[in-house]
Amino acid sequence: MRVLRSAAAIGGTVAFVSSVEPPQHVISTFGLRDVDPSPLGADWDGGWRLGDVVLSPVADHARAAWSAKVRETLSVDGVRLARPVRSTDGRYVVSGWRADTFVAGEPEPRHDEVVSLSMRLHAATAQLERPRFLVQPPVAPWADVDVFVAADRAAWEAVPLRTARGAGAPEPLSSDGKTSLELVKQLATLRKPVESPDQLVHGDLFGTVLFSGSDAPGISDITPYWRPASWAAGVAVVDALSWGDADDGLVGRWDDLPEWPQMLLRALIFRLAVHALHPRSTSEAFPGLARTADLVRLIL
Repeated sequence: MRVLRSAAAIGGTVAFVSSVEPPQHVISTFGLRDVDPSPLGADWDGGWRLGDVVLSPVADHARAAWSAKVRETLSVDGVRLARPVRSTDGRYVVSGWRADTFVAGEPEPRHDEVVSLSMRLHAATAQLERPRFLVQPPVAPWADVDVFVAADRAAWEAVPLRTARGAGAPEPLSSDGKTSLELVKQLATLRKPVESPDQLVHGDLFGTVLFSGSDAPGISDITPYWRPASWAAGVAVVDALSWGDADDGLVGRWDDLPEWPQMLLRALIFRLAVHALHPRSTSEAFPGLARTADLVRLIL
């Protein structure tokens, strides 16, 4: 049995967990034969390539099946989308694994292109309905998905982190986790009402868009949230500033997006809340968030 280990991160702040090689019965159920799995790392959520197909472990069955169904028919101008590969009996997910067509490329610091892709992608996803699982609150015992749900709500609810505390979220023990909570409270006082409509968006584009030379950028998955399109672009910018060595001018180059300062603010609160709540948050990620907080304050 081989195990994939990576130092990559989820959204830059959470340490990536090892992925065990897909079991043989999963490989067979997806109709794959006579090819050895090779690890792809965090770019594919710990996926393993088998020829032209990638098998990736899924953190949440409902979200994985939803993403596969959407990507099966979604068309986005100038984007290479990984298409789902169904099992021999028609399933999108088998024993905690999904299968997708391989899309060549790797993440690169082409941050403006990621934001541009975000807007094209969300023009296409604007017509999608809100899946039921996006209405569900976080519940104990906490899984990764519950942390991100609670952190997302923290950026929008009247009392930040009320949902998290109501669901029994533990208080952070690290000094940077505690500082993140304080920043969330401070930044929340700078929020103003916004009018941009919510829609289906991909809320984790940083580090997941795949570039291959002059080819159109690729996307291997969609991490769904029900928020304004400019918020999703804001998350990509916050991540790029915090962990992608993006230049400070990235903020100003996209200031024509709807309600941009407030969307950046909420994206920042979201990432700070993830950092405070997630048990695998790393202290190395916090200085980037603190730097981004200083930049965002300047435009409010």
